[in-house]
Amino acid sequence: MSPATQTAAQLLKQYGEDAEVIATLRAAEVAAQGDVEALARWDAVIACLTGEAPEGLPN
Repeated sequence: MSPATQTAAQLLKQYGEDAEVIATLRAAEVAAQGDVEALARWDAVIACLTGEAPEGLPN
């Protein structure tokens, strides 16, 4: 399981249906700081949460 998938799974466990909102807020925070590497990681997490990542989340 990739780090993005692990993070997505943890967010889902902790925040449920709000997980995508939380990930988007965190992505916005790191984007505002200019941290493109962290933004790419959060974008991968968001892709997992929305089902757009090739790996997706485990069932």
